[in-house]
Amino acid sequence: MGAEEKRRFCFPASVPPFILTKNITVPNYIVAVAAIIVRDGKVLAMRRAADKDAGAGLWETLSGRVELGEEPLDAVRLEIAEECGLAVRLEPRPLTVYHAKRNDEPMMVIVYRAHYGSGEVVMSDEHDDFAWVTAEDFAKRSTLAKLVNAVEQAFSDPY
Repeated sequence: MGAEEKRRFCFPASVPPFILTKNITVPNYIVAVAAIIVRDGKVLAMRRAADKDAGAGLWETLSGRVELGEEPLDAVRLEIAEECGLAVRLEPRPLTVYHAKRNDEPMMVIVYRAHYGSGEVVMSDEHDDFAWVTAEDFAKRSTLAKLVNAVEQAFSDPY
């Protein structure tokens, strides 16, 4: 492939998925954020509602998609407000990032740690149950191995 051909395929990461040339399609790639909210040695676990199109019934932490042009830190703040309503101290530096799939679409998850401040959990329609659990109990509930690893990391890394 010559230099001219290589230049043709370079495009900014912010470009939404669409057909670049006649025969090449860039697949959808989801960018998501997750918040591991810790309180007294426990993490807030949320069960996805049964009517969700992806992961119905799965135990997770708070999560959501990052919209085009949105900063991940702003997205995670919004998800915390919308999905549980707690006041937290959010660490601005991501704890970890991992690759996953949502249905069949590739997804990158940026994970943040947050420390409980005040309030009671007020669930949105995204979830139908919640519990404050230890990292060990979270590992028993969740089938999302990379998220389980992130929860364990949240308790092993210094705050």
